Amino acid sequence: MINFENCEISNIVIHNIGNKYDGGELTVSDKCFLPDDPNVVGLLKNYFLSPFKKDAFYNFLPYEDELMNNPVYGAVTDIFNNEASFYVQSVFMAQHLFEQSNNPNIKAGELYVVHFRNCNIEEGVCDAIGIFKSETKDTFLKIVMNQNTYQLESESGINIRKLDKACIIFNTHAESGYKVSILDKTNTKEAIYWTTDFLGLQPTNDSYFQTANYLNLCKDFVKDIYNKENDVPRADQIDMLNRSLNFFKEAEVFSEDRFKEEVVREPEVINAFENFKKQYEEEKELPLSNTFPVSDFAVKDEKKYFRHVLKLDKNFHVYIHGQRKYIEKGYDTARDMNYYKLYFRDEE
Repeated sequence: MINFENCEISNIVIHNIGNKYDGGELTVSDKCFLPDDPNVVGLLKNYFLSPFKKDAFYNFLPYEDELMNNPVYGAVTDIFNNEASFYVQSVFMAQHLFEQSNNPNIKAGELYVVHFRNCNIEEGVCDAIGIFKSETKDTFLKIVMNQNTYQLESESGINIRKLDKACIIFNTHAESGYKVSILDKTNTKEAIYWTTDFLGLQPTNDSYFQTANYLNLCKDFVKDIYNKENDVPRADQIDMLNRSLNFFKEAEVFSEDRFKEEVVREPEVINAFENFKKQYEEEKELPLSNTFPVSDFAVKDEKKYFRHVLKLDKNFHVYIHGQRKYIEKGYDTARDMNYYKLYFRDEE
């Protein structure tokens, strides 16, 4: 778990990254700075650090079998080893990001490189390098006094509650590509530009990674195999999704044997699940463990992708969160229509 309560900003530099594809330019600052106003420092800390609450981590990929060939890894390593190189390496990273900004969909914006001290993570207290990019500008109304009359003026600026792209590299596990936390609130293509092309990161094979991917496996199994094409009613599909999610919510440590026994249940479905898992791992080159600690953050993140809606023609949407035994499906010959019978105790 990350704790930034005692974290301090040691150094900041800002560069402007234009869109190279559209003829934009790279504009670098002449030097670093530190705000004198404690209120501004507090706002910056909140802007940079408050979005990082999950325990989802990444690490740098080696380029041509060498980690130091990864441009950002090499730059932050030099800073950790020699703080005096902070400005020079920030310019190098700005140049590297500008070279990757060669697509019409990439937005121009400011690049912030920040040196943090006293970041508290699971491994202990350490320094960190933050790399942030702000792309979205908001319009604000400013109240001003003019000749004893209050008036309004508009200004364009950064909303400190909206961080577009961010990355924090903690000075730990350097030999395996550091411990890195990222944020990208834009679309998938831009996430590739930030996470892959610029930073060169891959997800760390930890509890978050295993939990998120196993839940995704469950969701895909229901979508591709445990489905209507294989004569599985939609209510049973939703029940399988609910059981999968509830299993992860209640378990501190995942056990595949228990999961298959309590969630998948039927021998023929277990066999289909095992075959699907093997295919899933091969296609995604993603080995999944049979046992691992469950990440509550991953369960929370993946929950929103589990759909619990039973759509009946255009008349009804039934949201199913309870047990399958409280739903019965039947057929009314007089109406020549299917029906569902729902059992419940209280109506709200």
